[in-house]
Amino acid sequence: MATAQRADGSQTVTIDGHRLKLTHLDKVIYPETGTTKADVLDYLARIADVMIPHMANRPATRKRWVNGVGTAEKPGQLFFQKNLDESTPKWVKRRDIQHKDHVNSYPLVNDLATLTWLGQISALEIHVPQWQFGRTGVQKNPDRLVLDLDPGDGVGLQECAEVARLARSILQGMGLDPLPVTSGSKGIHLYAALDGKQTSDDVSAVAHELARALEADHPDLVVSDMKKSLRTGRVLVDWSQNSASKTTVAPYSLRGRLHPMVAAPRTWRELASADLRQLDYTEVLARVKRRGDPLAGLTAGHLQSLEPTSERMDGFDATEETERRLAIYRSKRDASKTKEPMGETAAKGTKRAKSGNSPAFSADPTFVIQEHHASRLHWDFRLEHEGVLVSWALPTGVPTDTKSNHLAVQTEDHPLEYGAFEGSIPEGEYGAGDVTIWDAGSYELEKWRDDEEIIATLHGEKHGTNRYALIHTGGDGRAANNWLIHLMKAQPAENGTDAETTGKKTPAKKTKPHAKGSWRSPAAMLATLGGPGDLIRIREADAEEWAFEMKWDGIRAIAVVEGNVARLISRNGNDLTVSYPELAVLTSAVDADAIIDGEIVALNRRGRPDFGLLQTRMKLTRKADVEKAMTSAPVQFMAFDVLQVAGESVMKNDYDHRREILENLVREKGPIAVPPAFPGDLDTAMASSLELGLEGVMAKRRDGRYQPGRRSSGWVKLKHHRSQEVIVVGWLPGAGSRSGRIGSLLLGVPDGESLRYVGRVGTGFSEKQLDETLVRLRRIERKTPALNDVPASDARDAHWVTPSLVGEVEFAEWTPTRRLRQPSWRGWRPDKDPVDVEAEG
Repeated sequence: MATAQRADGSQTVTIDGHRLKLTHLDKVIYPETGTTKADVLDYLARIADVMIPHMANRPATRKRWVNGVGTAEKPGQLFFQKNLDESTPKWVKRRDIQHKDHVNSYPLVNDLATLTWLGQISALEIHVPQWQFGRTGVQKNPDRLVLDLDPGDGVGLQECAEVARLARSILQGMGLDPLPVTSGSKGIHLYAALDGKQTSDDVSAVAHELARALEADHPDLVVSDMKKSLRTGRVLVDWSQNSASKTTVAPYSLRGRLHPMVAAPRTWRELASADLRQLDYTEVLARVKRRGDPLAGLTAGHLQSLEPTSERMDGFDATEETERRLAIYRSKRDASKTKEPMGETAAKGTKRAKSGNSPAFSADPTFVIQEHHASRLHWDFRLEHEGVLVSWALPTGVPTDTKSNHLAVQTEDHPLEYGAFEGSIPEGEYGAGDVTIWDAGSYELEKWRDDEEIIATLHGEKHGTNRYALIHTGGDGRAANNWLIHLMKAQPAENGTDAETTGKKTPAKKTKPHAKGSWRSPAAMLATLGGPGDLIRIREADAEEWAFEMKWDGIRAIAVVEGNVARLISRNGNDLTVSYPELAVLTSAVDADAIIDGEIVALNRRGRPDFGLLQTRMKLTRKADVEKAMTSAPVQFMAFDVLQVAGESVMKNDYDHRREILENLVREKGPIAVPPAFPGDLDTAMASSLELGLEGVMAKRRDGRYQPGRRSSGWVKLKHHRSQEVIVVGWLPGAGSRSGRIGSLLLGVPDGESLRYVGRVGTGFSEKQLDETLVRLRRIERKTPALNDVPASDARDAHWVTPSLVGEVEFAEWTPTRRLRQPSWRGWRPDKDPVDVEAEG
């Protein structure tokens, strides 16, 4: 490092060929200890060799104290900075991250020059996530797990050390070797190296379960809930920093406290000491000089394994774009363990792999649909596009008629060679199970709008010609990758020949252009589940902020009214119209073409909504069956919101405006109703709900927009009792009067990308329901469970099934181990797919 002194006391340094001006070196950054900027820069230069490996290739968020941290009486001003500004030196390496509505450019602290620049601008704290960028800018899976042990009032570092030891025992049982870091603030961080095969959601789910297990076993010492009111006298095990969007202060980073403390890696022997305390920068420098880096094992060897090896990439000469698009695919697979192609042929420029099992080779782009017997049977739908196979997983297969839509979850891009892949993916590897080609061939593309809509006609070798539309449903979180796949009617040829016939002439039809609200209606807005705290908060809010509607005990439906046709679309995209023909009166009850949000409910003899009665109408499609059920189980459509009118969206209008439009648009006629709202009067709404025997009320912010496909805090469910949607994963045989029947159903809910066992339910069934359920479950039996945490007592005599059916239970509460207490069966939810289920409360 070369240095040039200036008359004003500043210095210009050259570090690794980069020139950097250092100013105000005598400025006191930590007044209580007299630590200056020169001291800070000296610390960073001396600690860089052990600090940088823990930050390299990770987007760095900075906390800056430009004029120092100040004193207890007068704290210094903190600047929290994510995006790089224009004054950033051009040589600072950076990567962009697309956030919801903007792009931020983050520095990568990969070298001493960048670390010194951060010291120069008084960026004392550097925070990074648990994942790295790949060589091409692709966000990789996390390579480490972190737990933040944060003491509440009344406990301190010794209690954190005790929890760290308890967590260490569990992590070691999982094959991980955690390493401790005293945070430089109040608590302790635990890090464990990972192999990069799990997603951030996967790691978060494991960390969350670990935190809950610690809380269940040590309720007087540990809490896993973030609420501050629960933390007094206990240590919070903060698992959330494993989220891809969260960061943790980097090991060896200074802290912006009154003293220049450091996030200091420690040994387990030190954690056992009665004198354990946080360390400042001078102590850390002395320790590293004497002992080296206690955290070195976190980066030793495994980080390099996340990049493609020379053997794996021998001869690789792809464009950077193709390499970028396949980076996630490769990061999830070990070429030494699976025979899946890694994309070398496509990378070398061969348009398609040719083999006896490959799709038909033609000038048109190719497609392949593969039947994949993984932990859950599904079909993989792949279209060749821009040098890769763009891919979706279809949990319920390819739609076979034009009246129903199927869920399609977009997954990572696959190499073109995968179009010829058939075989077994080994146990323990990503996607383990058998893969066979269900159909393959070429396709003609009509429309490809990234992240919105795709229409293509597939010419398959086994299943002939079919025209499909893929529609992105929007949303965030897990729903961000959700699409619908729809089998479309064949496109008439220009000469009037129907594309599905063999030359037979048919008159070319003049079709009226669809309004914006055709069968491709927006996804329904979803509500959050409120608890006692929400009830108090909303009750005490300004009366002008909220409106209240009844929580109807039925199934959600979007009504699309166009001319003299009304269609009913379920939340998971299925067409319900044929099952509820009496609701066709919507065409005369609605005064314009429109898209209406509402609930289909069945009324019992007392005129009260009855979910059990509605069960008898669900999935009926035969005309005779439907007509019979219309008499015994009449339904109503409760309209509560409007999305479009005359082809124009009204979703950006606030609730009050949409409500006014709805009341003027929809006339109550026969089974069509617009139930009343209770602006600002929660108590009256709750009392009315109880009187009607309903679940509760929906609280809706009056200034809120309609947010399609999103679960919004602007809509809150306030229930009188607790209910939970569940996925049936198996059943236990009954005894006594239930001998030869089902004794109880085994239940799960999604937790990340896996299922978590939540208990069994054996009450709430009629004898007829038990018999029908047994027949239903016999059709989807499997040999092994779809989840791993079933207690031996429940698993011993279990019959396992494919986790494809959703039901609903009532229950008293969640146990400390997150099991359902006193569940009772309410019925099946054919309007819901397993991906729709979330643990409530």
